[in-house]
Amino acid sequence: MGIINNKQSLGIYIHIPFCRSKCEYCDFCSIVPNSAGVIEHYTDSLILQMEDWHDKCKNYRVDSVYIGGGTPTFLDAKHICRILNALYDNFSVPRSAEISMECNPATADLKTLKKLRKAGVNRLSIGLQSANDNELRALGRIHNYKQFEESFDNARRAGFDNINVDVMYGIPEQTEKSFAHTLSVVTSLAPEHISLYALKIEDGTPFAAKKDKLELPDDDTVYSMYVNAVQYFASRGFERYEISNFAKRGSACLHNLKYWHCDEYLGLGASAASYFGGERFTTTRDLRKYIDGVEIIDSGIDIIDERDNITSSKSMDEYVMLGMRLEEGINTEDFKNRFGVDFGKKYGSMLDEYVDDGFVIRENGCYKFSTSGMFVSNYILSSVLDLDEE
Repeated sequence: MGIINNKQSLGIYIHIPFCRSKCEYCDFCSIVPNSAGVIEHYTDSLILQMEDWHDKCKNYRVDSVYIGGGTPTFLDAKHICRILNALYDNFSVPRSAEISMECNPATADLKTLKKLRKAGVNRLSIGLQSANDNELRALGRIHNYKQFEESFDNARRAGFDNINVDVMYGIPEQTEKSFAHTLSVVTSLAPEHISLYALKIEDGTPFAAKKDKLELPDDDTVYSMYVNAVQYFASRGFERYEISNFAKRGSACLHNLKYWHCDEYLGLGASAASYFGGERFTTTRDLRKYIDGVEIIDSGIDIIDERDNITSSKSMDEYVMLGMRLEEGINTEDFKNRFGVDFGKKYGSMLDEYVDDGFVIRENGCYKFSTSGMFVSNYILSSVLDLDEE
């Protein structure tokens, strides 16, 4: 955990669960609101929740904030500014803090982006997914590529000099050629950061219901897409620092690094997860329950759905699971200093078979995934770690 000016550092995640329409692959906590009233109530609840945490966080300095969703820019600038003002009122947030916000290209014009920048948002994450309109339609996105380009240009004009672009691979109708086109046009815009995600078909989504009818690239093509993207990004100056994240030097997302380094963060809003005070806990996804539990005094409603006092063994497994996602991997000396346990004795024998197969690299006191290992990291980690341990 970092120390800033004698205060412990803290990240804050704020969840905005509203969208104009829900993408067909999405299983995140998001809804299409049926009235302006629910947005108003939700904003009020977020502010009240911040006030509830004020005293518990007075010894922390917030050095990163991430506003995600849903679609945060679905809210008008008035509501976003109310949320940000409450953040500054209730937490110690220095001017140097990284404040990120997700943006859908169809929901933020130049005027809105200027207001967000003036309110303190200094990092924008724009959800492109694909530069090919047929693929965007297949995903159920509400924007086309031209709208994305306009949004990106408007973000620059609004003063954003730290922009991430989200890209997906393994999606319906996508080919290696069309994916290469997406990579080319995205890098030509010179964002500071690119996030690259493989499509995962989640239970309960429209994609899951019609999985057998989707025109998806096969597994070998998906693997080739990932490997080619890693090489292409490197040739354009984007360094991979995590399985799915690539950045120009000095532009890695500070907030997400907190997750992967197991540093403390506080989640606000429905479905938000926290790692704070030696506990991991998650807020309910039920919007009505969340709002009533926060707004109604002495309601008796517990807005926390899951709470876990993490044991030492579980902490080690989580540290390995998240740290191995990083390009740097796990430094065995750092691991021993943190947990007082020899990494090689606890995990080395299980990882060695993957070292022999070329999926894991062991060098200079570190264990890390190769590119092929990153592609199958979930399988490897599930075979090595006991993440269900009580």
